[in-house]
Amino acid sequence: MHSTAALAALTAPGGVTAFASGCSGRPAKTIRFATGELRVYKNHRYACAVTIAKRPGVRRMMSVSIQPRGGRPVVDQGNYQRKAGPVTVHALNRCIRASGKVAGVGRSTGWILC
Repeated sequence: MHSTAALAALTAPGGVTAFASGCSGRPAKTIRFATGELRVYKNHRYACAVTIAKRPGVRRMMSVSIQPRGGRPVVDQGNYQRKAGPVTVHALNRCIRASGKVAGVGRSTGWILC
């Protein structure tokens, strides 16, 4: 049985748990845009990103990418109903940047978590 405090600690903005997004760690940044949102999570060694559609159900082109400074981006894209990702990179002592799109509309973070 989970305690209320433990469940609240796992809850990300909007009431969706980090586990439900597929990423572990604490929510580090959420960027909303017209068709969805980009969520970035961070734990001690890794950063993770997922793009979630504002209105799930209809398949449409979605993408998410995350890149550590000095490294290659990890990308997930395709026709999804609810989310693209999760994508994870090793980010111990490294800045990362992430971007997400739903139906051609999206945003990116710039370098964060430095």
